[in-house]
Amino acid sequence: MSADVWAPDFSESFGAFLVAGNVIDPAVLDRARRAAATSGERFDLVLTRLGLVSENDLVIALSRYLDMPVALAAHIPSEPLLADLIGPDFVRRNRVIPLGLEADRLTVGVTDPFNEEPIRALAYLTSLGVAPRILVPAEFDKAFDALYVGAAGAAEHPAGSTDASDIDVQRLRDMASEAPTIRLVNQIIAGAVEARASDIHIEPGVDALLVRYRIDGLLRTALTLAAGLRAAVTSRVKIMSKLDIAERRLPQDGRIKIAVRGIDIDFRVSTIPTAFGESVVMRILDRSRVELDFAKLGFDAARVTALHQLMNEPNGIILVTGPTGSGKTTTLYTALKSLNSSERKIFTVEDPIEYQLVGINQVQVQPVIGLGFPHALRSILRQDPDIIMIGEIRDLETARIAIQASLTGHLVLSTLHTNNAAATITRLIDMGVENYLLASTVKGVVAQRLVRRLCPHCAVPHAGAARWAEALGRDWSGVTALGPPDIRQPAGCPACGGSGFSGRTTIAELLLVGADIHRLILQRASDAQIDAAARAGGMVSMYETGVAKVWRGETTVEEVLRAARMG
Repeated sequence: MSADVWAPDFSESFGAFLVAGNVIDPAVLDRARRAAATSGERFDLVLTRLGLVSENDLVIALSRYLDMPVALAAHIPSEPLLADLIGPDFVRRNRVIPLGLEADRLTVGVTDPFNEEPIRALAYLTSLGVAPRILVPAEFDKAFDALYVGAAGAAEHPAGSTDASDIDVQRLRDMASEAPTIRLVNQIIAGAVEARASDIHIEPGVDALLVRYRIDGLLRTALTLAAGLRAAVTSRVKIMSKLDIAERRLPQDGRIKIAVRGIDIDFRVSTIPTAFGESVVMRILDRSRVELDFAKLGFDAARVTALHQLMNEPNGIILVTGPTGSGKTTTLYTALKSLNSSERKIFTVEDPIEYQLVGINQVQVQPVIGLGFPHALRSILRQDPDIIMIGEIRDLETARIAIQASLTGHLVLSTLHTNNAAATITRLIDMGVENYLLASTVKGVVAQRLVRRLCPHCAVPHAGAARWAEALGRDWSGVTALGPPDIRQPAGCPACGGSGFSGRTTIAELLLVGADIHRLILQRASDAQIDAAARAGGMVSMYETGVAKVWRGETTVEEVLRAARMG
């Protein structure tokens, strides 16, 4: 290693060169110099570590600064050169790759043009003159995989090993363990928690790494990072969640538990390979933000009373339906919290377990080892439970076991994916469940959605409040019984980040299976017939629940229409 590359005058001269060439601006230069001085890292490496300069741009700049040619993809040979003298281990360890041989001169690609030791070693080893060319690190990785991994490197990579070479995995670990990468990932996580996000999306693109937060159900761009940070950020998250960083071809799932601002928070991590790297989604499971109380979730007093009556049933099935992200699991957890007592034994079967509840036996399904929903449920029934919660009824076998459990004296709670409460019955019949069994076991169905709640600090009276009050009154006559309208619209303030909304609330409909509904199920009635009978019996639809929240100034008409349009 040339000694002067570590000296302050290198950062001065190379930094000035970069500014003069419009590669970076003076502010970026100052930031990089401060980071290099703090971390002790080489100035040029700090530029790519922080994403201030891409690897390609740095290689081009160094080529001009050092007057050293760049090695292009076209210069990579079709097979290893001087394989009897230069082995894969030397190439991997020193990150230099032979490119061409002419007479008494060997051309090599180097990822670090300042590291002279491998050049001297190759000259000694081959008795040839060695001419270095600067090679982009990503191109080195591709070339090494193409030339030395697989058939050419079978001796070092036995069957069953991953495609990623040892040095590549070690490089990922090194990148992920760098202080700037750790700080960046910690900032991404802390920023999401402070913004009250439910998910963090880390999405690799062709020329950038996009970080987005899902806040109140909608995605917002938080950061746009340099493409060169894709591997480092992804690897850091995978290391934190104890995933295999060498496996980049298959989806993986993991968990992280860390303290953010003094609060222990769980993160559920999912990775999946895409065209430009691995996409990462982190679900934030912050128990301190989840209030397991029906009223605080947004259920009105009448529905809370009806729900508690349902949960006092000695047996039967209670279902919660809605699309992904509609709050079904939170509703079930709230029900379990109210049912939990020392006199009852409660089991849950979940995939995955989102929140750990004290006093409740929670089972995580693991299909890889054969522990699916049906297998877990059969075993639980031998544990003498009183109440069983099934994360989701996904197939006929699970549905049949749930019905069997309810017929043998157990209260069963579960979820299903349907658009409304009435459709749940026909969905189960379509799945293959006999209608007479449904009529005997299903006690009630909650269908729900989440809508954004107006920020209490900045919501203002709606400019067209009178017009909307008239329209809403036509949609649902029952709204006039709620008193004078207080229809509002978002404004935006620092408390809500300028969005005009803060948090979400539930709009729901509750279908109780009484005598009329029981008869219609036995007759295999349609969704529309069941829905009409439920409304005639007093069911307030999801849309009407939303209308009531608009009338009271809790949300907007647009939010309700987006979540639950009138059928």
